[in-house]
Amino acid sequence: MKKENLYLCMGSACHQLGVYEVLPKLQSMIIEYHLEDKVELKGSFCLETCSDGIVMKFRDKVFIKISPDNIEQKFTEEILPNIV
Repeated sequence: MKKENLYLCMGSACHQLGVYEVLPKLQSMIIEYHLEDKVELKGSFCLETCSDGIVMKFRDKVFIKISPDNIEQKFTEEILPNIV
């Protein structure tokens, strides 16, 4: 089965907003939910919505205003149900 890509913006604006606090949380959730064979977490240089906070993309959906405080909720409510 081919892995689906989950992109996390690593551009300078997202870096300033704390993407390096979001990254380990996403990595942990992929392991916690045993998705290592289903999801590939990839860094993206810019997803072009810098003014809307940290950006994540899964399939054709772009998630904005991601933060260390809301990443778990976004992942479990919006991404996880589409994978399992």
